[in-house]
Amino acid sequence: MRIDTTRRTASVDGVALDLTYLEFELLAHLVAHPHRVHTRDQLVTTVWGYGHVGDGRTVDVHVARLRRKLGAEYRRSIQTVRRVGYKYTP
Repeated sequence: MRIDTTRRTASVDGVALDLTYLEFELLAHLVAHPHRVHTRDQLVTTVWGYGHVGDGRTVDVHVARLRRKLGAEYRRSIQTVRRVGYKYTP
């Protein structure tokens, strides 16, 4: 998996991913902090911004979409930490 934050592109095995703005931001944030567990509230604040009105389900939905787009091999790199949030494990 390759993330280019300057060009705002992500690819898997050389194939570009078609990510929304928030999907890219979420993936880039998780990849920038591997093995670190992020709570849903932390992700909402960091990725969506302080003024966002929403809950952890918003994060869950975006993670599910992101996993689908990453494909079978890479979807496991975004791990769920039960009752806490998510972490990226390369």
